[in-house]
Amino acid sequence: MVLEAVEKDAPPGGLGDDEPLFGPEARLDLDSLDALQVSMTIQQRFGVRMPDSKETRRALTSIAHLADHLVEAGKA
Repeated sequence: MVLEAVEKDAPPGGLGDDEPLFGPEARLDLDSLDALQVSMTIQQRFGVRMPDSKETRRALTSIAHLADHLVEAGKA
Protein backbone atom coordinates (compact mmCIF):
# COMPACT_ATOMS: atom_id res chain seq x y z
CA MET A 1 0.00 0.00 0.00
CA VAL A 2 2.83 2.41 0.86
CA LEU A 3 4.63 1.78 -2.43
CA GLU A 4 1.39 2.14 -4.34
CA ALA A 5 0.57 5.44 -2.57
CA VAL A 6 3.95 6.97 -3.44
CA GLU A 7 4.02 5.39 -6.92
CA LYS A 8 7.39 3.70 -6.43
CA ASP A 9 8.68 0.21 -7.09
CA ALA A 10 9.95 -1.98 -4.29
CA PRO A 11 13.68 -1.63 -3.74
CA PRO A 12 15.93 -4.59 -4.61
CA GLY A 13 15.27 -7.39 -2.13
CA GLY A 14 11.90 -5.92 -1.14
CA LEU A 15 10.99 -3.63 1.70
CA GLY A 16 11.58 -4.98 5.22
CA ASP A 17 9.05 -4.40 8.00
CA ASP A 18 11.59 -2.55 10.16
CA GLU A 19 13.33 -0.74 7.31
CA PRO A 20 13.17 3.07 7.59
CA LEU A 21 10.77 4.71 5.16
CA PHE A 22 12.16 8.24 5.53
CA GLY A 23 15.52 9.80 6.24
CA PRO A 24 19.10 9.17 5.20
CA GLU A 25 18.93 5.42 5.93
CA ALA A 26 15.85 4.91 3.73
CA ARG A 27 16.26 3.35 0.31
CA LEU A 28 12.98 4.75 -1.04
CA ASP A 29 14.01 8.42 -0.92
CA LEU A 30 10.56 9.57 0.27
CA ASP A 31 9.78 13.19 1.10
CA SER A 32 7.03 15.15 2.88
CA LEU A 33 4.73 14.97 -0.15
CA ASP A 34 5.07 11.19 -0.07
CA ALA A 35 4.16 11.21 3.64
CA LEU A 36 1.02 13.19 2.80
CA GLN A 37 0.10 10.73 0.06
CA VAL A 38 0.55 7.77 2.41
CA SER A 39 -1.49 9.40 5.18
CA MET A 40 -4.29 10.21 2.71
CA THR A 41 -4.28 6.61 1.47
CA ILE A 42 -4.49 5.35 5.06
CA GLN A 43 -7.44 7.62 5.73
CA GLN A 44 -9.23 6.44 2.58
CA ARG A 45 -8.60 2.72 3.13
CA PHE A 46 -8.84 2.44 6.90
CA GLY A 47 -10.66 5.60 8.00
CA VAL A 48 -7.72 6.49 10.26
CA ARG A 49 -6.74 10.16 10.29
CA MET A 50 -3.26 11.31 11.22
CA PRO A 51 -3.70 15.04 11.84
CA ASP A 52 -0.77 15.40 14.24
CA SER A 53 2.60 15.72 12.48
CA LYS A 54 4.51 14.04 15.33
CA GLU A 55 2.09 11.12 15.29
CA THR A 56 2.38 10.86 11.50
CA ARG A 57 6.18 10.93 11.61
CA ARG A 58 6.22 8.23 14.27
CA ALA A 59 3.71 6.04 12.43
CA LEU A 60 5.58 6.32 9.13
CA THR A 61 8.96 5.39 10.57
CA SER A 62 8.62 1.88 9.11
CA ILE A 63 6.02 -0.60 7.90
CA ALA A 64 6.04 -2.21 11.37
CA HIS A 65 5.36 1.14 13.08
CA LEU A 66 2.56 1.85 10.62
CA ALA A 67 0.97 -1.54 11.29
CA ASP A 68 1.16 -0.93 15.06
CA HIS A 69 -0.42 2.50 14.60
CA LEU A 70 -3.30 1.03 12.61
CA VAL A 71 -3.89 -1.68 15.19
CA GLU A 72 -3.97 0.90 18.00
CA ALA A 73 -6.27 3.17 16.00
CA GLY A 74 -8.60 0.22 15.45
CA LYS A 75 -8.89 -0.29 19.20
CA ALA A 76 -9.97 3.31 19.80
